[in-house]
Amino acid sequence: MTRIAPLNRADHPDLDEKFFKPYEASRGYVPNSNLVMARRPKMLAAFRALNAAVFDPDNIVPAGLLALVGNIASQAAGCMYCVAHTANNAGIRGVEADKVAALWEYETSPLFDEGERAALRFAQAAASVPNMVTDEDVEAVKQHFGDDGAVEILAVVSWYGFLNRWNDSLATDLEDVAFDKASKTLESTSWDAGKHRPKGR
Repeated sequence: MTRIAPLNRADHPDLDEKFFKPYEASRGYVPNSNLVMARRPKMLAAFRALNAAVFDPDNIVPAGLLALVGNIASQAAGCMYCVAHTANNAGIRGVEADKVAALWEYETSPLFDEGERAALRFAQAAASVPNMVTDEDVEAVKQHFGDDGAVEILAVVSWYGFLNRWNDSLATDLEDVAFDKASKTLESTSWDAGKHRPKGR
């Protein structure tokens, strides 16, 4: 059970119209992480504005790869809530389920090209504690995506750094839709929702 209760949407129609309905229309659910964050509406507004900037449609790095970056960063951080969400986001952005499931084999799997390997290696190193990024990691990303692309990739890792700590600390409940989709996509992996899916649900 989420350690701080999410807001009831019915009690906050202004927030529902501005923040929750648009997300629900694109994903089929509203993240419990957002419903908790909505206790401080200014924080939620800033969070959503940063989200829009980090995942700008005009980014250099393909949206599907950025979703995989978020997934591997969340796996490195150990946040299974965000692993589920990013696996689902990758599918929405056109990444095949077998590629999402093979993510931890990115160095050797033929499903990944050299640019993707560079991005994912950088993301995994950047999300690790202590940080493991090397000069070589950065140069490899820049070779494929330039300085601006490297900034986009690191922004996604940093974005999920916030969410990984938020959701792992609160044991945020994984929504039914997100859980069902991730369970299907990740069924061949060792993914387990753990504390994000209370027993009996």
